[in-house]
Amino acid sequence: MILVERKLGNLSDPVWHDRSHAAAVDVLVLEQWEAPKSRLRKATEGGVELAISLPRSEHLHDGDVLHFDEARNLIVVAKVPLKEVLVIEMEGLEKLAPADILRISFELGHGLGNQHWPAVIKGTTVYVPLSVDQKVMASVMRTHAFEHVTSRFAPGEEVAAKLTAKEVRMLFAGADATPHHHHPHDHSADHGHDHDHGHGHHHHPHTPGT
Repeated sequence: MILVERKLGNLSDPVWHDRSHAAAVDVLVLEQWEAPKSRLRKATEGGVELAISLPRSEHLHDGDVLHFDEARNLIVVAKVPLKEVLVIEMEGLEKLAPADILRISFELGHGLGNQHWPAVIKGTTVYVPLSVDQKVMASVMRTHAFEHVTSRFAPGEEVAAKLTAKEVRMLFAGADATPHHHHPHDHSADHGHDHDHGHGHHHHPHTPGT
């Protein structure tokens, strides 16, 4: 068992990039819900048992160097294939009347909550991890046609770079860890229920720091 309390660097760094070409590379494959964890035990593809114990303000990125065995010329690297993220921009809200801001925000929150999609809000941008098929998510956004709202899909790595460790955990840890996030509801026809389940699962968008 190898204890990893800090990252040594990343393969994107020139030093480690060059060193990786002259060394054996063992890979620790992490699901996107595992990468945000600062505490983790898992084996690499080569069978090396790792105990990850990073500061809570840090999380693992694709290409992070976790261990270097100089005697064996072996580098252990994290591989984190993050899924794409639905990026929802609430444009020009500052120009709207308070009543319109409240209505649009409520409608968007209700729409995402009814789909049981985890989300993170940062400024006027809402990030939703790809927890169901991309076509389904795009269809839901088109069906609702929210006013003053645009959406696009972006690589998970691109989005993760803009977020804090806590926000990354909130965003990606919820996408795959719990199977009940995977069944979207078809709201193309308004069937008029409120989804008041009362079972305590946090399906609705979260605001960082609350």
